[in-house]
Amino acid sequence: MPGGAEAVRPRPGAPGVVGVVWGLLVLNTLGSAGAKTIVPLPRSLIQLVTMGALVAAFTLALALNLRLRVRASAFLLLLTLLLVPSVLSSVQLESGLGALFRCARLALFVATLWLLSRWWDGEVAFVRHHIRMYFAVLGSVAVGLVVSPGAALPDLYGGRLVGALWPLTPPQIGQYAAVIVGLTVLLVLGRRTDRTSAAVVIVPSLVLLALTHTRTATLGLLIGLVVAIGSLVLTSTAARRFFTWAVLCAAVAAVGFASALRAWFLRGQSQEHLTSLTGRAKVWDALLAADRSTVEKAFGVGLGDKSFGGLPIDNSWLAVYHEQGWTGVTLVAAVVLVLGGVALLRPPSLQRACAIFLISYCAIASYTEAGLGDASPYLLHLTVAASLLAAPAAAPPLPAPATRRRRVPRWARNPEVT
Repeated sequence: MPGGAEAVRPRPGAPGVVGVVWGLLVLNTLGSAGAKTIVPLPRSLIQLVTMGALVAAFTLALALNLRLRVRASAFLLLLTLLLVPSVLSSVQLESGLGALFRCARLALFVATLWLLSRWWDGEVAFVRHHIRMYFAVLGSVAVGLVVSPGAALPDLYGGRLVGALWPLTPPQIGQYAAVIVGLTVLLVLGRRTDRTSAAVVIVPSLVLLALTHTRTATLGLLIGLVVAIGSLVLTSTAARRFFTWAVLCAAVAAVGFASALRAWFLRGQSQEHLTSLTGRAKVWDALLAADRSTVEKAFGVGLGDKSFGGLPIDNSWLAVYHEQGWTGVTLVAAVVLVLGGVALLRPPSLQRACAIFLISYCAIASYTEAGLGDASPYLLHLTVAASLLAAPAAAPPLPAPATRRRRVPRWARNPEVT
C-alpha cells in the first residue's frame, strides 16, 4: 500500500430491511385500546394488524439472519428467562386463554430481538430507526389533529391530545414525543445530525407533547436529558454550552411562567386528586392487599391486560408482580440494573449518553406506566439502549496477501561445491 498504510476492510452495516423490521415491532406495540377514531376501527382488525406486524417482523428478521448469528447479551438472556414465570403462571388460565396468547406474542417478540442482535455494534443506527418510526406515528397524530380537532382533543380525555386515526392515548403520544425529542437533542450535541433536521423533529414533537398534558413523559424527558447530558459535560463543549443555556432558560421560565406551568401540570385537578396520582394509589393498595397463594406470589396470575379489578394498574413493577410474581420483578429489576451498570462503566460518549437517557426515562416512567414485563415500547427503548452499549463487532481478518515466488534458475538450485 502507498506510504506503508494497511488496508482496513469496513465492517458490514445493518441492511435497510432492519429498519423495516424495527418499524413492524413499533407497530406491534402501539396497542389496540384508546380513543375513538375518525373512522371506527374494530378492535379485532387492529389486533390482526398488530399481530400480523409481529409475525412479519420475525419472518423478515429470520430471512436476514438464516444462519441464526446472534450476539451474547445479558439483556436478551434475562428477557428470555422472563418467559419462564410468564408461561408457568399463564398455563393455569387464571387470566383466561388470552394469557397463553400473550406468552406466545412475548416469545416471538424476544426471538425477533435475538435475530436483530447480530447488527448491534454500539452505533446509533437503531437510534435513527427509533426516531424515524415514532416520528411517523406522531405524524399520524398530527394529521388527525388537523383533519378533526374535535376527535383529537375529546372531552372524554379532558381536552388532551389522542390519536384520531389510530387509537392512541395521551400517555402513549407523550411517551413517543418525549423519547424522540431527547434522542434528537443528544444526536445534535454529538454532531450526528444537523440543526435543521433536528428542529423538524423536535419542534412539532414538543407541541404534541404539550397538547397531551402528560406529566410523566415531561418529567422523564427533563430528568433523562439532565442525566444524559451530565454524562457528557466533562468531555463535550457543546454539552456544557447546552446545559448552561438550558438551566438559564428553565430558571426564566420558572419565574416568568410559574402560574401557567402550574396550571398545565395540574390539568384542572384538585391537589387531593394529584396526591393520589389520579386514583392510581387506590388500585395499587387494593392489588397489594389482595390474598395470593404462594405460587401466585412467586409466578403471578399470568399475562393479562395490565389491570386489576377492571382498572388499569399503571405501574410497571406492580403489574409485573401481579402477572409474573416476585420472579418477574427480580428479572425486570436485573434488566434495568444490568443496563444501568454497563452504561456507567462505559467511557463518556454519545452512545453512552443516549443509552443513559433511555434507561433513565424507562425507570422514571415505570412508576406510573406499565409495560416493562411484556412486549411494549418500553422494551424497545431498552433494546435500543442495549444496542448502544454493545461492544463493536470485530472486523473479519484480511486474507494474507499472495506472495509471488521468485523463479530460481535451474543452474542455481543445487549448486555444487568445488
